[in-house]
Amino acid sequence: MTDEKKKWLRVSPKKMWNNSTKIALIAVVAGVVGGGAGAYGLQYLDTLTPSTVTVGSTTPVKVADTNVKGESAATKAFNKTSGAVVSVINLQKQKASGLDIFGESDDSGSSSSSSSDLETASEGSGVIYKKTDDTAYIVTNNHVVEGASELQILLSDGTKLTGTLVGTDNISDLAVIKVKADKIKDVAQFANSNEVQPGETVLAIGSPLGSDYATSVTEGIISATKREVAATDENGTSLGKATVMQTDAAINPGNSGGALINLAGQVVGINSMKLSSSTSGTSVEGMGFAIPSNIVVNIINQLEKDGKVDRPALGVKMVDLTSVSAADQKDTLKLPESVTGGVVVMSTIDNTPAKTLGLKKYDVITKVDDKDVANSGDLRDALYSHKTGDTVKITYYRDGKILTGEVKLTATTSEINK
Repeated sequence: MTDEKKKWLRVSPKKMWNNSTKIALIAVVAGVVGGGAGAYGLQYLDTLTPSTVTVGSTTPVKVADTNVKGESAATKAFNKTSGAVVSVINLQKQKASGLDIFGESDDSGSSSSSSSDLETASEGSGVIYKKTDDTAYIVTNNHVVEGASELQILLSDGTKLTGTLVGTDNISDLAVIKVKADKIKDVAQFANSNEVQPGETVLAIGSPLGSDYATSVTEGIISATKREVAATDENGTSLGKATVMQTDAAINPGNSGGALINLAGQVVGINSMKLSSSTSGTSVEGMGFAIPSNIVVNIINQLEKDGKVDRPALGVKMVDLTSVSAADQKDTLKLPESVTGGVVVMSTIDNTPAKTLGLKKYDVITKVDDKDVANSGDLRDALYSHKTGDTVKITYYRDGKILTGEVKLTATTSEINK
């Protein structure tokens, strides 16, 4: 697939406008239908030699006790977490086509309509992760709640609650919703996604194709703990690269915002996207992606506090070292052979920490604090684990010499992207 352009898609919630997609499960019974026995058939039957059939006593078939004793690890994990996985129903006012009874077009798009004026636009999933005395918090995908006039939350026991949007972040594709906590019984726990390993068994829980299939579970393994994929929003607008966890557990439309859990029942990721196809029409299966739990926790804490995410920025334009030829690494960057990972500074932006630190073109950043930086995703993760105003130590190479410097993160991504 090296010559093919891959298409990365966030997993769309189940779309629900007037012409809803329905799946019919059809059982086909095959048989021979005759119009009656003709004269030829009767004559033929008369020529057959009669035979005697002895019918003996019949023994009823019974089911035996299952040989699987006790709950499997997957069942235990599912039972521990499934009660905290919900369906998120996005209600919107559908714009009228044509004129109302007074001859005026109704295309204002006002969100002040009563619930009776709203229709289900889409359905996704969410995970209850926190409960206080009177409020419970749910994490889901930003694209699940986008454009909502009202949000309804369907609990695993069928209880329906009204959700209030706390905050959203388009870049990470995460959102936080709050509901009244009196009906909430189960709360999920996050695990350290840095400790997840390839080959580890995971379960995906959510509402594929909407709430009709709520609390569905699929099983797979972790295919890769960190992938960088080009993320887009619902309109196809590029959002840059997202660092995600790859799994072959089935993730379908409606699974958006649901839980990816380990066999201890802990959430290791929030399901968000899948690789759907390539330009050649090649069918792709078993390539789903989830936002790692460490990223999720960092984002939702900020959304709870401020309703938005304020990301610190270093202020560099960069390329991954792995994209640079071996000859250029040696002759232009003058790197020791022992340096195999990092990001190459191509330029710096004025009035940013990079300028303050004195970073220059062709410097190679290899560490932030004590965290190794192998690529641009590692650099973003390291920076985003801090908040604006923190001081960090940058380790980098210049003309083959290793240098370090401390700098205060005074700039944000929103400021430098203006």
